[in-house]
Amino acid sequence: MRGKDIDYFAALYDVARVINASLEPSKVLEKIVQSVVKAMGVKAGSIRLLDSRERRLVLGAASGLSKGYIRKGPISIAESGLDRKVLTGKTVWLADAQTAKAFQYGAMAKTEGIKSVLVVPLMLEKKAIGVLRVYAGQVRRFGDDELKFLKAVANLSAIALDNARMHETLRTRCDLMAAHKYRIDDN
Repeated sequence: MRGKDIDYFAALYDVARVINASLEPSKVLEKIVQSVVKAMGVKAGSIRLLDSRERRLVLGAASGLSKGYIRKGPISIAESGLDRKVLTGKTVWLADAQTAKAFQYGAMAKTEGIKSVLVVPLMLEKKAIGVLRVYAGQVRRFGDDELKFLKAVANLSAIALDNARMHETLRTRCDLMAAHKYRIDDN
């Protein structure tokens, strides 16, 4: 880490607190990304999730990116060698996203001022459900502690997202059962 040493245990604890504070996926993802950007001292970060067909990565949350960059749309897995690799469970670092062929939006990275990108998978058991990215404004090699921190956050994020989705499903089922009981009691 440049400038000062970061206590990644404290940063991980902060992320865990954020995750446990809400069961709303969008709020959880947004706070996770903000926490990661702050802890790692990077330009920006994002979480992208696989769509239901597993063909695209759709933005779940971002911090530090312009609206123009965010609006570029979903990432096509077929067109993104980087994301195909990450979704197999591997971590990928690009020294310069502006020129890397594996990066789908290199020209936009240049406009956005993004150089290095580090991407880790969000793994749920042995299946990737999305990716967590951090973006640096200059060429940056990430240290082992940063890599371990980002992987831990990605794993916690996947679990939190799964818990939030299960909670939402359970809430919907309870609402449906209550509505059904209400109709039966009225008859």
